[in-house]
Amino acid sequence: MVPNIKEKITKKTLIITISIIVLVLLASAIFFIYKKYTEITTRLNVLSNNLSSLQLDFSSTTARLEANLVQTYTELSNAINAQTTNVGNIANQLGSYQQVVGSISNTVDTLEKLSKIDPELLQKYSKVFFLNENYAPARLTAIPKDFSYSDSKTLTIQTDVWPHLQQMLIDSKNAGADLYVLSGFRSFAEQNALKGQYTVTYGAGTANQFSADQGYSEHQLGTTIDLMTTGISGELSLFDTTKAFQWLTSNAYRYGFTLSYPKDNPYYVYEPWHWRYVGIKLATDIFNQGKHFYDLDQRTIDEYLVNLF
Repeated sequence: MVPNIKEKITKKTLIITISIIVLVLLASAIFFIYKKYTEITTRLNVLSNNLSSLQLDFSSTTARLEANLVQTYTELSNAINAQTTNVGNIANQLGSYQQVVGSISNTVDTLEKLSKIDPELLQKYSKVFFLNENYAPARLTAIPKDFSYSDSKTLTIQTDVWPHLQQMLIDSKNAGADLYVLSGFRSFAEQNALKGQYTVTYGAGTANQFSADQGYSEHQLGTTIDLMTTGISGELSLFDTTKAFQWLTSNAYRYGFTLSYPKDNPYYVYEPWHWRYVGIKLATDIFNQGKHFYDLDQRTIDEYLVNLF
């Protein structure tokens, strides 16, 4: 019986011992796990605190950056507005300067243009102003025979007037109102000789009614022409009954020409064939106002000199 008791004690002791060992190991494991858990928890808390701190710092930094950006944008916007205003002021000043410079430039151009235009070309010569025997246009152009009424004499006209006259003659022909030049530039001597012939033929009193003395003829300027058309056998007295004259009356101003001696003028008899170049602007204004060249004051006429050509 004793061995069995010892055997039972030994088994019981072994079980207890094993149990204690297991408990010790289990306790050790639990302690180790707890310790690790505590360390991990501590680290997590530290990380959490650090993260919170970083979030606060980031939020603070972001707020400061946003505030700085807003301030910088405002300052930049104000600076741009200020510069825009300055640029606008400068532009306005430049605009004023440009207007002044433009005005000065136009004045200089006008003076330069006037310096190249013969002021005699718009003077009122019919028994008013006098051209001396030495006066002649600076340049004369021969009128082609196709536009001349007579083949026996070479006719000339002031060179700057010729393009306007040529176009008028061409357009009149295209309109079925053929026009030809009967007389153009006449020198002082030629006018003197012509007046002498008329005086001998018609007498001084009659000749003075339709022919200018030398020095008073518009023909000496080189800007004046006598015109003729076909169908009237060269009879000047019939010229105003023709289609050519009617076309001239309605269109000559477009080319710068005006009738010098209309009916009832105080200088000479009615001369529907005698046309003077005065520039398109002046001729147009005269036409629109229903006036004639010699109706205007000389000072008014002089204002058109810059627009003569």
